[in-house]
Amino acid sequence: MNNNIKELSQQIQDLRKHLNELAKAKLLSDPKVIETSQKLDALLNEFERLIKSKD
Repeated sequence: MNNNIKELSQQIQDLRKHLNELAKAKLLSDPKVIETSQKLDALLNEFERLIKSKD
């Protein structure tokens, strides 16, 4: 796994943990939860793009 993918994977893990903590403390409709979820979606999309471009 190249460094970009490793770094992105770590960012995804960290943000996923943060999102889970937010979701426990706030409503799922809270703007901060939604914003964090959208950031995670963007990272996941970028991760998938990097994986596919390796092939």
